[in-house]
Amino acid sequence: MSTPRTLFLSPRLTATGRDLAGAARQRGLQVETLATSRTPPAWHRHPGASLYAGPLFADAVSHELGLGLLEAGAGWLAGLPRELTSRGVELTTVAEARGLRRPAFVKPPNDKSFPARVYPDGSRLPGPDAVDDTTPVLVSDIVAFDVEYRLFLLDGEVRTASRYARRGTLDVAPLDDDPLRGEVLAFAARLPVAELPSAVVVDVGRLDGDGEWAVVEANAAWASGHYASDRHAVLDVVLRAACPVDSVGHRDARFLRASPHPVG
Repeated sequence: MSTPRTLFLSPRLTATGRDLAGAARQRGLQVETLATSRTPPAWHRHPGASLYAGPLFADAVSHELGLGLLEAGAGWLAGLPRELTSRGVELTTVAEARGLRRPAFVKPPNDKSFPARVYPDGSRLPGPDAVDDTTPVLVSDIVAFDVEYRLFLLDGEVRTASRYARRGTLDVAPLDDDPLRGEVLAFAARLPVAELPSAVVVDVGRLDGDGEWAVVEANAAWASGHYASDRHAVLDVVLRAACPVDSVGHRDARFLRASPHPVG
């Protein structure tokens, strides 16, 4: 008999966390909310663990839970052809980015070590006392999106999706109710999914003005809000994206999030 899956949640319970907990219980999974980042010994190396949490909390508990966390490679967005990004995107370090002398959108690829936003120039980025010089960052040309969508991908297919913004303002609706559904799915079919983990989130959008479609970014499914996506389909993606490290398949091994030193 296989080990029952357990969905672990952080103490900071979000709307998505609550919805995923409800979906998990409906299918007979256990749900546990961790009180702190120190996991009880009884749950160490849990053979059926999964997790929905932010990156900092996930880094703190993943080692003890025995989790393998999947995420896109730091350079995935920068490596896409321009016809999929509609802008210049470069992967560099925060030390190099501090030398920028132009406005740019700057963000860490897979964490929240500093705010992702438009910076007037590199001098406005956090200094070395706040963010280590070697921290990878994505530096993007500035573009404006007319409308943006979140896609939950499993084995290269869109399992569920949601609109989440119009002109930079939150505007949530299921993809099935959106008049641009066909265009969204047509663009999603062009994504190089072989260079993504088997379970991941990709945000896409239509540019303001010329109407071109572009990738916004990739995100870890285990840390992404679901907006109006189907919670059961989202749970399927999360259970794959955060699973016991021993069960991560060969294909996904290169997408494992680097494990920090265990919290002592």
